[in-house]
Amino acid sequence: MSLFYRDRGGGNCYSDKEREKLMSKSAHYMNRRTMLKAAGISMALPWMESLAGPSSKVPPRRFCSIYFPYGVSLPKQEGEFGEWNWFPNGSGQDFTFNKSLEVLEPFRDQVTVLGGLSHPKVRRIGGHDSGDTFLTGEELSLSATGLKNSISLDQFMAQRHRLGATTRFSSLVLSSDGGVGMPTRANTLSYSSSGQPIPSLNRPAVVFERLFGLNGDSIEAQRKGLTRTGSHLDLLLDEARTLHRKLGRTDQGKLDQYLTSVREIEQDVERSAQWLNVPRPKVNAEGLSLDADNETPGKLIHTMLDLIALAFQTDSTRFVTYQLASMHGAISIANKFPSLLGFNKDAHGLAHGAGKGKGAEAKGKWDRYQAECLAYLMKRLSEFEEGDGSVLDNTCILYGSSNSKTHNNTNYPLILAGGNKMGYRHGQYLKCDSKTPFSNVFVTIQQQMGVKADSFADSTGTLDGLIV
Repeated sequence: MSLFYRDRGGGNCYSDKEREKLMSKSAHYMNRRTMLKAAGISMALPWMESLAGPSSKVPPRRFCSIYFPYGVSLPKQEGEFGEWNWFPNGSGQDFTFNKSLEVLEPFRDQVTVLGGLSHPKVRRIGGHDSGDTFLTGEELSLSATGLKNSISLDQFMAQRHRLGATTRFSSLVLSSDGGVGMPTRANTLSYSSSGQPIPSLNRPAVVFERLFGLNGDSIEAQRKGLTRTGSHLDLLLDEARTLHRKLGRTDQGKLDQYLTSVREIEQDVERSAQWLNVPRPKVNAEGLSLDADNETPGKLIHTMLDLIALAFQTDSTRFVTYQLASMHGAISIANKFPSLLGFNKDAHGLAHGAGKGKGAEAKGKWDRYQAECLAYLMKRLSEFEEGDGSVLDNTCILYGSSNSKTHNNTNYPLILAGGNKMGYRHGQYLKCDSKTPFSNVFVTIQQQMGVKADSFADSTGTLDGLIV
C-alpha cells in the first residue's frame, strides 16, 4: 500500500520515489511540520529524516496497545494439550513458543513475553470487570459520582506528558464494538484525566475519513461548525457555573466531573480548529476493505490494523489503543467473531470450554489467530522505513489480556513488541514475581518514550530486565 500526496485541487499525485526526488532538491533543514508550497497550495508532510532539523533527527516514538478478553488457553505443559499453553516453554532467551504463539517466531528478536504480572488492585474484582482497568491499574470502586476509574496509560502520556501535542490527533481510540459500552464492560481501553471512558471508533471508513478526510466538508464549513460548537460549549459552561452554586456537595461533585469532560471536548475543538489549515496526508486506499463490518471480522480486524500502521507512518498520531473485543459476553458485537471465522464457538464459549479436554486446543487456536493479528501489524510497521530502521523499531506495542483464563485476574498473558530503537531488550520470556505490579511496565514504557517518570498507579518502580 503506497503513500501518495496530492494537492488540494486534485492535481499532481506523487509516489514515494517521486516525492523523494522532489524533496532531495532542498538541502536546507526544515522543521517536522514541513510544508510543500506551490502556486498557493500547501501540504504537510509526515516525519522524514532528510527534512528534519539538527534537533529533530531522532524519529518520533509511538505507543500502541491491543487488548483481547477472557484470557488464554492454559492447559498443563506436560499434559495432552500442553502444546496449546499460551506461555512459552523455558525462560529468558532460552525459550520456545508453543503453538499459540509460534506465529511470532519470525519476530522473535522483536518481542518479549511477560509472565506473572497483574494489577494488584484488580485481582479481587470480578473477572469480567477487569477489562476497564487494563491500562489504568485502578480498582473500579463506587464513589459519590459513580464508578471510579483513572486516566489510562496512553492518555497519561499523550495528555499529561503532552507527547500527543504535536500531531493532528493526540490519540486514536479503536475497538471492534465501538462507543464506550457500559461501566465494567467498556468498549474502550482509553480513559480521560477524569477517569471517563473515551469513545472508540469501530468502522474502518469512519477511521479513514477521520485520519485522511477524503470526503469531508470544506475548510470553511468545518471552521464554521467548530466555531458554532465552541459557542455552544461557552453557553453550557456559563449555565453550569450558575447551576453549581445551587447544588449540594454530592451533586456539585457529579457536575464537576461532567464539566471536566466538557472542558476536554472544548480542548479538542480548539485543537481541531488549529489544524484546519494543515492538509491531511493523502493515502492510496487500494487494498483497504473500508466497507468491512462485524459480519466480516477477518477483513475488519486487518483493515483496522492497516489503518493503525498508516496513522503511525503519516505521523497523524503517536498513540493508539485497539480493543479486539469487550468483556461484555454475548452482548459484545465481537463475541461472535470466532464463530464467523470458523472456530465453532463464540469467544466467551471458547474461554469457558478451555479447561475441558479438546476445549484447550479450540481456545488455543483462537489465541493463535489473535497472535497472527499482532504479527500482521508488526509486519506492516516493519515495512515502513524510518531513519536507520523501521516504524516498528520506533513503536512500542503492548498486547495482552486482563485475565489469565476467564474470570482469573492474575498472571496476565502479555507481550511487549517492537521498539528496538527505544532501548527494549527483546527475544526473551521474562518471568516476573507475582507480587510485581503490572504498572511497573507502564513506568518503563513512559521512560522509553523519553519522559521523566517514576510512577504510575500502584507501581513500585520500573520492570527489571526489560531494558538493554
